[in-house]
Amino acid sequence: YPEVSLVRLTLSLFSILIIFSVYSVIRIIAVRQIQGRETRYSFRRAASILYFVTVIIVLLRIWVDTNYIFVAYGIIGAGIAIALQDLFKNFVGGILIIFTRTYHVGDRIEISETMGDVIDIGILTTRILEIHARDVKGDQATGRIAVVPNGDVISSRVFNYTMDHSFVWDEISIPVTYGSDWQRAVSLFLDIVRRETAVTAGMAEREIEKIGERYYLPKRDVEPSVYLTLTDNWITFDIRYVTEVRKKRVTKYDLSRKLLDAVEATDGITIATENIIVYDGGPTGEAA
Repeated sequence: YPEVSLVRLTLSLFSILIIFSVYSVIRIIAVRQIQGRETRYSFRRAASILYFVTVIIVLLRIWVDTNYIFVAYGIIGAGIAIALQDLFKNFVGGILIIFTRTYHVGDRIEISETMGDVIDIGILTTRILEIHARDVKGDQATGRIAVVPNGDVISSRVFNYTMDHSFVWDEISIPVTYGSDWQRAVSLFLDIVRRETAVTAGMAEREIEKIGERYYLPKRDVEPSVYLTLTDNWITFDIRYVTEVRKKRVTKYDLSRKLLDAVEATDGITIATENIIVYDGGPTGEAA
């Protein structure tokens, strides 16, 4: 047909119709096969982007002269890459999570200043049941669900507390007066903590042996220990022990109660407290 513009317009409409038909069929079939609502949403979004990109490429091929077509493709491709860089980053991050096994559903992780239990891993995001926020301490759930982009795996550090083992080390600090029998206190504290954490320590030791078969891991002592620090006011007893990741606060509570009961029932050991002297500001400077 002698009118080139009319030919191009006809080809454009015909091409858009074909692309839209193919896109609609694929979308209907895929949505029926995909069960998860989030996955269906992510697929529809990605398919829509692919549809528009395909339409733009075809229209450029029809309307732009062949001598300039590659230049146009380059400009469009650069614009799309800049506009969708976060989407691509999150998509690549999702692939890395799956293939590198950075974390699984059920793992307790910390990423991008968010700590919690992974409850879902999507194509673009990971959902985490948050714990240990500003309002809730002690590694307990806040009730909030944090949505973290998968791309953070590439640009941020990821701490996985349950990847190859299920325990962590924790500490309890007890201030004891200088007049107390500190040697007896050390023995008393160690006996209680060893008895209460014996099962966990045995489990941790077995898990460390298994980890040593996969990684270079120097020997770790899982037995409880007590470290003394001399201060101006008292002797600080730092009691170190292993505990299960998900029972950290419960274990600390139980040990604190048993240690406190033992100190109260034992003569010669006194927990120190900080004394504050308030002056009335008078000419003699006497304490109030």
